[in-house]
Amino acid sequence: MSEARDSLYAAVDWDLDCDVLVVGSGGGALTGAYTAAREGLRVIVVEATEYLGGTTAYSGGGMWFPCNPVLRRAGDDDTIDDALAYFHAVVGDRTPAELQEAFVTGGAPLVEYLEADSAIEFQILPWPDYFGNAPHARPTGRHIIPAALPAARLGEQSGLLRPPLATDRAGAEAPDELGGGQALIGRLLLALTQFPHAQVRVNATCLELIRLGGRVVGAVVATREGQRRVRARRGVLVAAGGFERNDAMRKAHGVPGSARDSMSPPGNCGLAMEAAVLVGADTDLMSEAWWTPGLTHPDGTSTFSLWFTGGIFVNDEGGRFTNESAPYDRAGRAVLREMESGRITLPYWLVYDNRMGGQPPLLFTGVPLADHQEYVDAGLWHSADTLAQLADRIGVPTDALVETVDRFNGFVATGKDDEFDRGGEAFDTSVPGSPNPLVPIVEPPFYAAAFGVSDLGTKGGLKTDASARVLGKDGAVIPGLYAAGNSMAAVSGTVYPGGGNPIGAAMVFAHLAALDMASDRA
Repeated sequence: MSEARDSLYAAVDWDLDCDVLVVGSGGGALTGAYTAAREGLRVIVVEATEYLGGTTAYSGGGMWFPCNPVLRRAGDDDTIDDALAYFHAVVGDRTPAELQEAFVTGGAPLVEYLEADSAIEFQILPWPDYFGNAPHARPTGRHIIPAALPAARLGEQSGLLRPPLATDRAGAEAPDELGGGQALIGRLLLALTQFPHAQVRVNATCLELIRLGGRVVGAVVATREGQRRVRARRGVLVAAGGFERNDAMRKAHGVPGSARDSMSPPGNCGLAMEAAVLVGADTDLMSEAWWTPGLTHPDGTSTFSLWFTGGIFVNDEGGRFTNESAPYDRAGRAVLREMESGRITLPYWLVYDNRMGGQPPLLFTGVPLADHQEYVDAGLWHSADTLAQLADRIGVPTDALVETVDRFNGFVATGKDDEFDRGGEAFDTSVPGSPNPLVPIVEPPFYAAAFGVSDLGTKGGLKTDASARVLGKDGAVIPGLYAAGNSMAAVSGTVYPGGGNPIGAAMVFAHLAALDMASDRA
């Protein structure tokens, strides 16, 4: 076997040599790289941009890992059977059962594996499951985050870490203490770089995968010094995010929205995914993304918006169309359905009253807000003394908007939203400092803020088996090729079961990929 493989390698003039080539540098990629290095394999990580961290570095860093040691130490009484039953009840048969089982059962042993390294620490952040009425949903979730990390611990490597979103896009001052996804990337980077046989390279873009004799044996990587052929003796792990920042690919695969409204770094253009398709890889879920309503800003972007403390969304007809406090992917999908039906032409509007002095009633907008007047000047925020006047200013039917607000205020008075059950699930009432999502709209002047559609990345990608081995169009494994994260067709299918699902799945399948490459089977 090794002689045959060596003959394949001899057919190419290689510039670099490793056991495992990892394409990407987010939470999944670095978990895979760390696992491979810890198992004794020589690793090269290539990142297309100047910074490490991918979308994870912009995120809260949450991980959905049922029954993991961190939760267990705090007295968690969940069971894997219950977690798997919940996950399958929500996802259904859209993805293979063995893939779902690999994810749900894989988180706890991964946490145990990672906690053996002193560089990696976790803590609990209660975060309700996103389908609170599904069987075996947990009102406090199955969710952990990385422990905060002083930025100084990274030393010279701190310059490689992608800044947080507020810094990268809005110029906010970088914090001295890393939290969320920043801490996760920082900790994984500290753990990985203790191994002398692991290399990390930025400004290195995977252009092409090299497949010889049916096996992926390496890749062509563009660097500032020119193209380099990288030999990967055990395999290539594609964990380079989705293609949400590539408008041409979005259009080709029918992904709604725009690249400018995605909450991911500019390097997430799907190049490595396309390279895999060119060597025979199959794909799935290519029209899907992790959706969210997005507050629209004066620069034209719409960004991830979370934790509404009041207000209602209205469509072009002046009517409500969703539970505004629902988990963001569910709310985002409601927006898309309204767009498909013709009842929304962007923007749609969040209507609210004066109890916050004109500021939209939400706690998180992805990036810092611009000055209030800039939104007004851009036609994005409107105010009026009456709801009838406000309706005229945002172009919706007057009678409909007045009736919609009156009906909602009636629900507030009774304490039950009979239209969309706002407040009926644990997530609805998890807003920090504002557990009651039913807030009346009664104090003039009245306001409307423009919203669009944002996403946290596409979730369609390369089809894999339960070991993250990429499958060809014939359903057979492509030897030497693995995928994880948003480069892999999501194990969650067309839904978002719980906070930390994207990063958690990325880490689990990257870990499984590395273990497979370290095994005799590779």
